[in-house]
Formats: sequence, C-alpha cells, structure tokens
Amino acid sequence: MNDFFRRYLLPGFVFEAAVIGGGYATGRELVEFFLPAGPLGGLVGMVVSMVVWSAVLAISFELARVSRSYDYRSFTKLLLGPAWFLFEIAYVLLIVVIFAVMGAAAGEIAHDLLGLPKLAGTLLMIAGVATVLFYPSAAIEKFLSLSVGYLYLVYFVFLTWSLVSFGGRVESALASAPLGSRWFMAGVTYASYNVATIPAVLFCIRHLTTRREAVVAGLVAGPLAMLPGFAFYIAMVGYSQEIGSAPLPSAFLLAKLGAPWFAWAFQFGVLLTLVDTGVPILHSINERVAKVYEERRRVMPQALRPAIAVGVMLLSVFAASAVGLVGLIARGYGLLTYAFIALLVVPVLTIGLYRIRGLTSSGRA
Repeated sequence: MNDFFRRYLLPGFVFEAAVIGGGYATGRELVEFFLPAGPLGGLVGMVVSMVVWSAVLAISFELARVSRSYDYRSFTKLLLGPAWFLFEIAYVLLIVVIFAVMGAAAGEIAHDLLGLPKLAGTLLMIAGVATVLFYPSAAIEKFLSLSVGYLYLVYFVFLTWSLVSFGGRVESALASAPLGSRWFMAGVTYASYNVATIPAVLFCIRHLTTRREAVVAGLVAGPLAMLPGFAFYIAMVGYSQEIGSAPLPSAFLLAKLGAPWFAWAFQFGVLLTLVDTGVPILHSINERVAKVYEERRRVMPQALRPAIAVGVMLLSVFAASAVGLVGLIARGYGLLTYAFIALLVVPVLTIGLYRIRGLTSSGRA
C-alpha cells in the first residue's frame, strides 16, 4: 500500500466501509431517504449528503491529526469536554441498532442464497468480523481497501448493465420528474446519522502528516463514500414507482437484469458490506479500550480484540431482538440523527475549528 493511497484515499475507503452496511448496499436506505424527493430531487439530496460528509470529515481529520486523537474517546473529549460520555452513549446505541439490522440482513441473505437457518447467517457474520479484528490495524486497512475495491467494481457493472437494459426508463424518469421539496432535509438527515461513524476512521489518520493531506483526504472521502449510492440510485429511478414497496430494491433490480450469476456476485458484495461495516466500527471500540490500557502503561491483549467484538455483536443482535428494537429502527435512527447533529456535526464545525486554530498556534501542528 503506497503512501499516496494511504494518505489520500484510505480514509475515504474506510469511511465508505463504515457507512455502507446492509441498508445502503441493498438500496433500502436510498429508497427511504431520497426517493420521496423524486428521482431528480433524490439525486440532489445525495449531493447535499456528500458535501456535508466532506466538510465534517475534512475538519475532523485535521483535528485528529494535530491533536493525535486516534480514538473516539480522545477525539470527543476535545470537542465536548466533560460531556464527551454523551457521545459514547449515543454511539453505543447506534451500534446496537446497526448490528440489529446487519444481523437480520445476514440471516436473510444466507437463507436465500444457501438455504441456511437465519441464525447461522447471523453467526457467520459475527465470526467473519471477529476473525478480521484479530489482526492489527495494517491488516485491517488492507482488508477494507480490497473489499471496497470489489464493491466499486460490482456497482460499476450493476450501473452499466442497468443502463444498457433499461436506460430509457432512467432517462425518462430524471427528465420528467420535478425537483421536489424534500431533497435538502433528506441530504442533511442522511449525512448526519452516518457521519457518526467518523470514530471508525480515526485509527487510519495516523498516516496523515500535513494539513493538506488531512483536508484533501476528508474532501475526497465524501465522494468516495457516496459513489456506490449514486450508481445504485441512478439504476433504480427507472422503476421509482414500483421499487418503493420492494423489501430489497437490489433483488428487484437484479430480477430485471435476469442474470443469476451476477445476483450471486452482488449478494456476495452485500454480505461483504456487513463485515466491512462491522470491522471499522468495532475496531473503534477496541482502539478506545487500547487507549485506556496505554494510559495505564499496559498493552491491550490481542485476543481481547475479537472477544470484545463478539461480545458487542451478540449483545446487540440478541438484545435488540428481545427488546424489540428491530421494529423501532426508523424511530431509533431519527432520534440518533438529532443526537449526532448536536454531539458531533455542530461541535466539529464550531469547536473543532477553534481547537485546530489553538493547537496550530501552540506549535503542535
């Protein structure tokens, strides 16, 4: 992995891996957030999300670089002071919701593709994430880079094939539909709850050595993370009237393409996104624990990393199912969105800039 990739592209790849998950990868989130604004309005809303991501990420990366805050505990202490624990509470709740969704998605895909019990699919996802987390940060970076590269390839083929198969419908939908009125709020809302995964990217900010690298990496991360979304959204607007009621928009479009072999390749990519999302999010938990060990002049045992990951995933999946959180996903995301606007987006854009100026003037940049 060369220095250019590590410094300018890797943070964006890791951020994309953290946000994509099962909902983004299957198109369900895109339908829920952007399609109500209309085919064209949804596309503009995605641009809004991308711009918000780029702005918040650029400032966050530079703040993490100059303060050497590579775990979310150190990072949020800079932003929120004694109130940093409020972010941790919201972050843990988000993790529960994310893994509740991912566990259900893994079970459904494993059942549909392989005929396995849904519980087996969930446990396979947990095992896959835990296995990757056993390795150090450098190996995790390579895994995420390769898997995201595969996803870009799959989505490029998906978009190209869709345009060849029903490009006329896509062109007609984009040309005839009005802009709509919900695109701005859709973009801000989607960006705000996904930007909460910034802690999952902090571990790779160690590679950044200058302000230019941090800012460019942050600005590039927004487009890198939204690129698969643009591809999927453009492909699905040709069937915008029908696809809204489809549980899995990806399955709906794959059926229109009529290629079972590509359906397998795409579904494998979706399964990979579940691991991709789980790895950086849980790695951020491990890095937070490792920082506590470091402050106590001790080294975190390597075996503790997958153990924490398995514990968090099992707790999230089964506790969410028992308490009924899966049925409250929409409301949970809504409440957490407002929490992260207050605890991360606004502080980064205000206090974050102030902290950067202070650290720079003190000679730590």
